[in-house]
Amino acid sequence: MLFSTRIRIDVRWSLVLSALPFVVLVGLYLGTAYVRHARNPDDKIVPTLGKLIDGAKRSVTPDKSGKVQLLLDTWASAKRFGIALAIVFLAVPLGVMMGCFPFWESLLYRFVVFTDKIPAIALLPILFIAFGLGELSKVALMVIGVFPTVCLDAYLRAKSIPDEQFQKAQTLEASGFETVWLVVYPQIFPRMLDTIRLNFKSMMALLLAGEALAASVGLGYRIFVVRRYLAMDVIIPYVIFMTVLLYAADVTFQWWAQRYKWVDRE
Repeated sequence: MLFSTRIRIDVRWSLVLSALPFVVLVGLYLGTAYVRHARNPDDKIVPTLGKLIDGAKRSVTPDKSGKVQLLLDTWASAKRFGIALAIVFLAVPLGVMMGCFPFWESLLYRFVVFTDKIPAIALLPILFIAFGLGELSKVALMVIGVFPTVCLDAYLRAKSIPDEQFQKAQTLEASGFETVWLVVYPQIFPRMLDTIRLNFKSMMALLLAGEALAASVGLGYRIFVVRRYLAMDVIIPYVIFMTVLLYAADVTFQWWAQRYKWVDRE
């Protein structure tokens, strides 16, 4: 049954199996925390469940000025992430142009491949010097790290479209732009949503690196500030919260890809 390709799993069993790895992971953590605190009640490395809850409560408790730190950090990081994501979306039409039009392929393909091999994190000091310590350098870091990869994937998907479809469109007197807009985009855009969502983790990692070195607010900034005090009871809830946000964004993009309809397809 474990290696059968023809079995059908009931919905209820599917939910149970999906929950099983989470239960095992939580159980291992709680067991480790229990053992470590039995040996050292002041252990800070693996907080107990109660301490994690206390740390989460402190993060959502308003300070003296009435501000909730978690909300401020989330808004700052989400704004940077959203701006970078909007720019990354532009990689899709650029990659399609490279894949469909020989002029743009000759002009940009090798350049995009070259920039895709640059380790983005190594550019962080250069970006800080060139753009300062503000928002631009953090957004640029995420864009540089992900934009070329998305662009190349769009290029490869556009190149995989059979020539017969282009010939049929041209037979129907469609222009080059119309062929790309009505033939290529409807086929590759849902798959490009998958490509973008699979790069969420890379974008977040680059954002955390930028915030850790130069920021006054943000999820990454907060984690590296409390790290000095070994405040794992705050760090772990922050990490879980970030993971939940990215998971929600991933599910949203999956839903978008599945429900996607090209309005001009007909």
